[in-house]
Amino acid sequence: MSHVEAAVLVFDCAEPEELCEFYRVLLDGEVRSPAGGNRIELVGANGTRLAFRRDLNAAPASWPRPDDSQQAHLDLLVAEEHLDDVERQIVGLGARPLQTRGNGGRTASRLYADPAGHPFSLRSDGRHLAKPKAS
Repeated sequence: MSHVEAAVLVFDCAEPEELCEFYRVLLDGEVRSPAGGNRIELVGANGTRLAFRRDLNAAPASWPRPDDSQQAHLDLLVAEEHLDDVERQIVGLGARPLQTRGNGGRTASRLYADPAGHPFSLRSDGRHLAKPKAS
């Protein structure tokens, strides 16, 4: 049984408020903005979850050229008490940590690369994650 409760596609962009509004209208969504101001979350009427992270150095996508190609990454949402278990699971499956903390303390966001090198993070906001409403 997996402890991952949801996945959130995160768009890195210079103006997260503007991009969030674009998708809010398209998805008839509700904006959920946690404290901090550099990340805005959106939950669409159908349960789609997106987030928009401020990156002042963001450049428009150059696809298919590899320049400035990372425009998004996946966040796997996990209840805080399961972060360590899921971390052991993903490393066992072949992921590798991309970010280490020098302070040795616990963190609610942990960055990894999947076996093909795509970045993703395990993330907990410290609250119980609600399941999407059944239709």
